[in-house]
Amino acid sequence: MDTPPVVPVDSLEGSLIEKINLLTKDFENKYGFPPEFIARVPGRVNLIGEHIDYCGYAVFPMAIDQEILMAVKPRQDQHLELSNVNPAYEDYSCELMNFDIDKGVPHWFKYCLCGVKGIMENSSKSKNKLKGLSARIHGLISPGAGLSSSSAVVCAAALAFAHVNGLVYKKQELADYCARSERYIGTEGGGMDQAIAMLATQGTAKLIEFNPLRAHDTKLPSGAVFVIAHSLAEVNKAASSLFNCRVMECRLAAKVLARIHGINPDSVTRLADVQFLLNKTLPEMASLAGLYLHDDPYSKEEVSKLLEMTESQLENKILSENTKDVNVFKLRQRALHVFQEAHRVWQFRDICNSGSVTALQELGQLMFDSHSSCRDLYECSHPQLDNLVEVSRNHCLGARLTGAGWGGCMVALVPENEVKSFIDHLKENYYKNLPTARGRDLDEIVFATQPGSGAAIFNL
Repeated sequence: MDTPPVVPVDSLEGSLIEKINLLTKDFENKYGFPPEFIARVPGRVNLIGEHIDYCGYAVFPMAIDQEILMAVKPRQDQHLELSNVNPAYEDYSCELMNFDIDKGVPHWFKYCLCGVKGIMENSSKSKNKLKGLSARIHGLISPGAGLSSSSAVVCAAALAFAHVNGLVYKKQELADYCARSERYIGTEGGGMDQAIAMLATQGTAKLIEFNPLRAHDTKLPSGAVFVIAHSLAEVNKAASSLFNCRVMECRLAAKVLARIHGINPDSVTRLADVQFLLNKTLPEMASLAGLYLHDDPYSKEEVSKLLEMTESQLENKILSENTKDVNVFKLRQRALHVFQEAHRVWQFRDICNSGSVTALQELGQLMFDSHSSCRDLYECSHPQLDNLVEVSRNHCLGARLTGAGWGGCMVALVPENEVKSFIDHLKENYYKNLPTARGRDLDEIVFATQPGSGAAIFNL
């Protein structure tokens, strides 16, 4: 199916229907009338391929059972009425023709507005004929966990707003609109989160390529179970310059490598662009980055001279708004991570398809290698995440941070018959002595997961 499925809610069963029934009642208590449909968008875990989608490289995520549910009632006017089941998040309302998404504090409702704006910008209807909606969100993905809660909200709002207005788009189109519109909030993401949210298939992970967007089903080896564990260190990437700083360092590395090899730097924005123009393999690109980029950080002055522009031009033409004050850039380290991590993605895919008796062990080693690279070369880990991976090391096949990093979750590959003992090991040796874990339901913090399905509309 090319478009997100629209199915009657009475075709569902199990815990999902229970969650929908609770949200439906909550919506009616809030607004005084029932919703007409539920938009569901899953979270995701990236198995390997961190911080490389925005460099133009393939990634390897899968959808998870944790999700964003949005109960919706179409309106006959152009009013947007947004509320959240979580009382910590304030209500918000505005008019369709009169809202702005500033890049200040990333309030939860701004992600909804990003999704709405993505559809408005690509609608076949004139803006003054679009209808508003009343919506209530129930987020079952932990914020700051690195499981794509923010992108799931963007996708849910886009899907709901399109459905309210009778606009039908292919999954790839919705993923693209959402990826571009989420940048209004200030993060320069690459599109993985929105792609897996829309394109996920029950029972299979996806190798996702970009430009153009393509998704390939990849069956994981039998006996493979992935366990997600939250480090309980949290960061909001939209509220920090850390994420965008890495994007800019990769962009600068691409332009500097291009200049060194006689390519016009203005013709490239991503490291994949340079690889394409040089016609090199990923290992060859890693070698070139190691050879031509120096280990010491580059100053803004040095980068400007290499690119034959002033520092002011560098800030205004290349750097994002929240990275203009950054004065040093680690180009070699970031480029090495990207080229090596991109190569690991294809190795991961090939091992999954190989049928090798040692496949699980090989996949696990790639995951450990990926975490080391994220920690040492990309510097996007966190002491608690590193500790969680080390606690896991001799009790699983492989483990690594997943998501943007600087906190959030680890994903571990565990043999099917050892899942319970592994989770018990983490509870005893990581969470037991962690102050932030006290009073928490640990089964919501560490859990096994299998590949889930993508975004859908459930008519009530």
